[in-house]
Amino acid sequence: MARLLRVTGASAAGFFSRLQTPVPTVRTFSMSLTSNQVASPVWNLGRLNHIAIAVQDLEKSKAFYKNVLGAQVGEMASIPEHGVSVVFVNLGNTKMELLHPLGNDSPIAGFLQKNKAGGMHHICIEVDNINAAMMDLKEKKIRILSEEPKIGAHGKPVIFLHPNDCGGVLVELEQA
Repeated sequence: MARLLRVTGASAAGFFSRLQTPVPTVRTFSMSLTSNQVASPVWNLGRLNHIAIAVQDLEKSKAFYKNVLGAQVGEMASIPEHGVSVVFVNLGNTKMELLHPLGNDSPIAGFLQKNKAGGMHHICIEVDNINAAMMDLKEKKIRILSEEPKIGAHGKPVIFLHPNDCGGVLVELEQA
């Protein structure tokens, strides 16, 4: 009986050692905010307004979303103060903003030079008080890419937050 236990014990030890799996590596990214910093009670983050996609050919992209995917696609609008032409694609629960540069000085022109096929440029989240959000974020050392809010594609004030302070994502905040 003792002999059987020893063999069983040895077999069990060998069996369990084969079942051991490596511990997964956890990767984190650093942000300027500490975990206890939260939005101020004078402003609130709202819903996702849109995801912006930089495109090389606005008409071709517009046709793809309308004719191939069957989405509701708006008309092209030029926004010279931002250096872009835009088309909004309605997705029901949010929108996509197709961006194309207006001239070589457009920030989208630079983005497309680095990303030849185009791609995701930024996300836009609504806030209920853009000025309070701006002041609060500056206090929290989040870099804002303009001194004052600018009027965005929806005719509302917007600000952009530096991607290095937002986990690598360019974030646009828009007054709801």
